[in-house]
Amino acid sequence: MGRTVPAFRPALEHEIESWKDFKRALRPEDQKTFDKLMNFARIHADAGSLSARPMLSEILFMSFAIEQEKKIKILEKKIEELEEKIKGKG
Repeated sequence: MGRTVPAFRPALEHEIESWKDFKRALRPEDQKTFDKLMNFARIHADAGSLSARPMLSEILFMSFAIEQEKKIKILEKKIEELEEKIKGKG
């Protein structure tokens, strides 16, 4: 029997491609950010392929949220370290 659901990675690439007009309307610096976000979705493609989500955009947005949360945690840690250094000098 044939597959009724397309393979995930090609489907993900198709979803990303469907955003091309949106990307084209962005400023050049925002286009770079857009590409970075789409790469986050590619990084999490294995997890997405195991998800039973009917809308690929949900997987895109969850991938973005995960990567942004990781970045926030790194920045929070750096702030804490800087605050500790400042307290130590006072």
